[in-house]
Amino acid sequence: MTEGSPHASHNRDDPIPEGLKIGARFTGYLLVIIAGITVAVFVALQIAQIVVPFLAGLVLSALLVPLSSFLQRHRWPKWLAVVTVWVVVLGLLAGLTLIITFQVRSEIPDIQKQVATSLSAAQQFLATQPFGLTEAKLNDLVSSSGQWLQDNAAGLGSGAAEVGTTAAHVVEGIFIILFVTLFALIDGRGIWTWVVHVWPKKAHARISAAGEAGWKTLSNFIRIQLVVAATDAIGIGVGALILGVPLAIPIATVVFLGAFIPFVGAIVGGAVAVGLALLFNGWVHGLLMLGIVIVVQQLESHVLQPWLTGPTVKIHPLAVILGVTAGAAVAGIAGAFFSVPVIATLNSMVHAARDYRVGKR
Repeated sequence: MTEGSPHASHNRDDPIPEGLKIGARFTGYLLVIIAGITVAVFVALQIAQIVVPFLAGLVLSALLVPLSSFLQRHRWPKWLAVVTVWVVVLGLLAGLTLIITFQVRSEIPDIQKQVATSLSAAQQFLATQPFGLTEAKLNDLVSSSGQWLQDNAAGLGSGAAEVGTTAAHVVEGIFIILFVTLFALIDGRGIWTWVVHVWPKKAHARISAAGEAGWKTLSNFIRIQLVVAATDAIGIGVGALILGVPLAIPIATVVFLGAFIPFVGAIVGGAVAVGLALLFNGWVHGLLMLGIVIVVQQLESHVLQPWLTGPTVKIHPLAVILGVTAGAAVAGIAGAFFSVPVIATLNSMVHAARDYRVGKR
């Protein structure tokens, strides 16, 4: 462009620098994206009774669909592969429930005796200075608590009604999870094809590539978390058994479920194990249990996670921490649980869509 051209003169006379224009456009796009995310989160919170079970079904499908596909590749009929997967899952759940129930029932007498002993020791401790909570004061506290219950019976009744409503929502959620998983096993590819064709035709190939990348990442992530959770549960559960801590299998179950919430879940599961060891077996076993929890979690964090994750799930630890914190702040436990798989899946889908080239997939 020459010095005397009209465009050069116009650029010199423009009071707004080009960098500021670019920044304004970028800010506008960013605000639109933030607004879209805000609306999506708001709508999801309004229909959380549907969204949470749907996401749970999607996560479960990411674990079961590859297993069903594996059986079908080995000449199993589709219906038999689907039924086998369901039988295995339901059998494991039923077996775990029976084992936990049996252990809790068998250890209830010892637990009641230990709780009584601990309460007596706590009462004697609180009766000393500086607390000064004598038996008479404790009786007064119990009496005042009983009076409070009588005065607030109506409020407690409404709370019980809310519990009943929550139970109904839980049953509805279980049915949604079952149906989402069942249809994903039967016709997951057909469902995704229908979703792709909702969008404009020019975007079909790019969306399809993004979906395949996201599904692969989600499947890998769930399998990795399953192995990590099982390792944590077995290590801490076996340690609790060796130390004679009561409810070792329920402790392992809590650790297993907590491992699906990175960082936070490991801390909570380990705290439950250490707390029970401290309460029922004394401070020496509490310290030993703490050592077992630390060793297992260090092994998981520095050996197992890097080895299993590799290049398949690329999420920076800072993104994981911020995602779990934001998810918990917005949607509680469900938000903390689903935040990391959602971030990992969306990250993979965005990269696949950005890097997509026609004829090169």
